[in-house]
Amino acid sequence: MSFVAERAVRTHSFVLPMPVARAFPLFEPEGEKAWAEGWAPSYLHPPNGRAEPGMVFETRHGGEETTWLVTRHEPAAGLVEYARFTPGSRIASVLVQCAALDAARTRVTVIYTFTGLGESGNAYIRAMDEAKYARYIDSWAEAIAKR
Repeated sequence: MSFVAERAVRTHSFVLPMPVARAFPLFEPEGEKAWAEGWAPSYLHPPNGRAEPGMVFETRHGGEETTWLVTRHEPAAGLVEYARFTPGSRIASVLVQCAALDAARTRVTVIYTFTGLGESGNAYIRAMDEAKYARYIDSWAEAIAKR
């Protein structure tokens, strides 16, 4: 029997009590260090960790090694998008959009598109159902509030 990749798109939003100018940098690789426990990107290009289209970095988190590529970086529009590759498991695109609700609040929408690269990736995707994904993204808001 040949492998059949599974695919899922998950979307969830939360609100941060800060303007977009303060919220957006929290979703760049360097800014995520301030709130994501265990987040320690290793920058390949550029080596200074400046977010830009074409930036490449690696993470070792949750027992997995993942390579990331910034495919879109538009701070003025509140958009950053990544392609992430976890060998033998899955590949995903991650779009983070920060939109002003008013001068003091930002809606953050996170869209993951997962594709399995093997049975372990398919199992991950099946386990990351809508409810689990919402809890996962809500944990970002909780972590940011505690920083």
